Amino acid sequence: MTAIQKVDLAIFAHNEEHNIGAVLTMLAKQSIFENAEISVRIIVLANGCADQTVSVAQTTIRELPHGRHFEVCDLAIGGKSRAWNAFVHETARKDADHLIFCDADIDIPEPDTLDRLLAFVQADPKRVIASSRPVKDIVYAPDNLNYRDKMIAAAGGTLDNWRKAVCGQLYIMRAATARSFHLPIGLPVEDGFVRAMTLTDLFRHPEDLDLIDGDNTIFHVYASERGIRALIRHQVRIVIGSAINAIIFDVVRQSDTPNQLLREAAEDDDWLARTCKSALPRRYGYVPVHFLTKRLSNLRAQSLKRKAILLVGFGFDLVVYVIAQFKMARGTGAGHW
Repeated sequence: MTAIQKVDLAIFAHNEEHNIGAVLTMLAKQSIFENAEISVRIIVLANGCADQTVSVAQTTIRELPHGRHFEVCDLAIGGKSRAWNAFVHETARKDADHLIFCDADIDIPEPDTLDRLLAFVQADPKRVIASSRPVKDIVYAPDNLNYRDKMIAAAGGTLDNWRKAVCGQLYIMRAATARSFHLPIGLPVEDGFVRAMTLTDLFRHPEDLDLIDGDNTIFHVYASERGIRALIRHQVRIVIGSAINAIIFDVVRQSDTPNQLLREAAEDDDWLARTCKSALPRRYGYVPVHFLTKRLSNLRAQSLKRKAILLVGFGFDLVVYVIAQFKMARGTGAGHW
């Protein structure tokens, strides 16, 4: 007899009263609920909400066909890393086999996405983590786009290999691996941190890319930033968060007890600020130069049209880089900065 697979899914929701009903309704239509060999539990992690996220979620759940599988966890203090820790180490079932992490503002068009995401990570015994492929709404439904939207859509996929990255909007992990570490409170970019801890076992061995992969046919849709200012703000947060992660990685790498270190960082609201202030600035300032130049690493191999797009992107990266350096120097920006 096949053992029942236990899968717990967290929906991260901070002031998402306008989105939470839709994502819950969408998840309730997933075919994974019809699989008798899988036990599913969906938890809304409403963290630090000042709106009606909790009440809207509760009302929606009462009307869902699989409502008994859903619940709401109302966390008084906000923060995605804090909510991640609460889910992994407190709220999720202690005997869960896999954990799925989902943002409250995405669309999952295909009804078998969760089933296939679970099957994909199980297909290779060594595979520990897998992301759904992120697709911009303006790429998924490219209707009535202006020139700016077309440029934003064209720029997609110029930087990262998503199959070897963690997309924080929707990904799955083997639960045992997730339970092996904590996230420091206040991380601006938690998905890059999760990836690094998973692929290196807290920097106890070199990065192993066989532990992570993705299936191009498993995807979700997210709302792309349309305005230039909003796009810059978003990217500045990503760059600052990645720069902060680099500092923490050095600290974890040098520790003889990284598990204990991260457990303490998850219980101390001031740990991240102290750690960053003691390490910065460095000779490059606050943000490593590779955040500015990485888009150009494969420029020569690109077509003329692609080169033009990459050069426009480099101009955008330059603006973001300067703003990120300035914000971190002033102690503002993302997280504790």
